[in-house]
Amino acid sequence: MDLDVFITAHSAEWDRLETLLGRKRRLTGAEADELVALYQRTTTHLSLLLSSAPDPALTSRLTSLVARARSTVTGARKASWRDTARFFTTAFPAAVYRLRHWWIPTAILSTAVAALLGWWIAAHPEVQAAIGAPEDLRDMTRPGGQYETYYSSHPAASFAAQVWTNNAQAVALCLVLGAFAGLPVLWVLFQNMLNLGVGIGLMSSAGRLDTFLGLILPHGLLELTAVFVAAGIGLRLGWTLIDPGPRTRRTALAEEGRSALGVAIGLAAVLFISGALEGFVTPSGLPTWARIGIGVAAELAFLLYVYVLGGRAVRAGATGDVDLADREAALPTAA
Repeated sequence: MDLDVFITAHSAEWDRLETLLGRKRRLTGAEADELVALYQRTTTHLSLLLSSAPDPALTSRLTSLVARARSTVTGARKASWRDTARFFTTAFPAAVYRLRHWWIPTAILSTAVAALLGWWIAAHPEVQAAIGAPEDLRDMTRPGGQYETYYSSHPAASFAAQVWTNNAQAVALCLVLGAFAGLPVLWVLFQNMLNLGVGIGLMSSAGRLDTFLGLILPHGLLELTAVFVAAGIGLRLGWTLIDPGPRTRRTALAEEGRSALGVAIGLAAVLFISGALEGFVTPSGLPTWARIGIGVAAELAFLLYVYVLGGRAVRAGATGDVDLADREAALPTAA
């Protein structure tokens, strides 16, 4: 392609398209038809340019023109409450359900690791000594010690907000770091299981494991499930980088990345509920059986939500990705 000849032949059309896009008044019917025709031609020109003579400056100009024209032709779509309802009834549960074969094994293996760490710490005094001085460990595990007072150390509302922020950051890290082949996700997950294992081990060695579980289970079931979901989906995103399947790697990463972003938003709402449980239910004066019952009920409600709504959405063809109309337009390619 002779780039100078190409520019000379079509620059008037590009200038005209730019003029129409810059009009402040409403376009007439004839002008609207002309804009659509020029948009289609410029898209073809950009395709030819990319395949034959990718001049950076000209490519940038035509890409901008095509994007602006597409926005004008298709119209800007505004989010509504209907979109929010669809997200929470279809997209989010569908994404979690579709990837259950990743986060359920993650949950099982992680729980086993935490239990093994707890047993190892409880059975080996030398490991406990490496964690802290004996008097410090006694102060942590005694009745009224740090493990018990932690949940009532701040006003419930501010404590719940702080917990939500910390957990949301952990979930976001799992989902974002999944793009790096999933390896950083394993480290974030191990750190969470190590903290849990230390609590299990120390309180078990003090003969107070029942007290520890009574404090953890009311909020921890839902909270840890959210972490496991995020870690499993982060690992799936990392595996997509290695094995994209029948899709191109770029397409697969885009689709799974958009789905993971939606899951992050949905899990923020789940963590808000677990944070409220940790701030208001865990330190409450309710009997232990009642507090644990509330935690179990919240966990079962989430699982039913995923399996009922998510399963129905997946069987209807949903994947958790955004609607086709809301996706970024793909760059044109030459035939």
